[in-house]
Amino acid sequence: MTTRGWFISFEGIDGSGKSTQARKLADHLRNQGYEVVLTREPGGSPGAEEIRKLVLEGATDRWSPHTEILLFTAARRDHLERTIEPALAAGKVVICDRFADSTRMYQGLRGEDLRGLVDRLHTLMIGREPDMTLLIDMIPETGLSRALSRQGAEERFETFGEDLQTRMRKGFLTLAEAFPDRITVIDGDRPIDDVAAQIQTTVEARLHG
Repeated sequence: MTTRGWFISFEGIDGSGKSTQARKLADHLRNQGYEVVLTREPGGSPGAEEIRKLVLEGATDRWSPHTEILLFTAARRDHLERTIEPALAAGKVVICDRFADSTRMYQGLRGEDLRGLVDRLHTLMIGREPDMTLLIDMIPETGLSRALSRQGAEERFETFGEDLQTRMRKGFLTLAEAFPDRITVIDGDRPIDDVAAQIQTTVEARLHG
């Protein structure tokens, strides 16, 4: 139903519900006849999934912010080459749970000029943005409570606490203001189905526009 591929990313602080909403959007678009690839970052390809284990498991001080930026960029490059670009070339809709905006926030805000480093590496090694980004906005206290309740092995950034999540939220909203043509802010502090309905309407308007 689409003549060219569409690349849609979901962003937000931990526990904002973006993974759930990405799945719901993928199911909805498939029911509408679209070919959909649902993927995630870090990960989404065999090599990138290996890097995911390195960065999301283990002690929180295992890697420096600079090293994390390099690891995330390497994972993204492999993901782009092996999953995203082939799907887009085939005319599919790619829905990605996190992309470069997350690195801009989670690593880029943790030290002086790290955001600049993230952007320079992105330009050099990735060179593209999603066609559309859906930012699920949520109060950090609520999101962090949800994230910690999962009790999974991947607690790399949740354990940094509410202060980091607050700064991430502010950073994401600032990013949305800077790129309004790409990033749409969705209020995530509502029932899941209400959030999903707004997302579906927003995405369909862009796909059919």
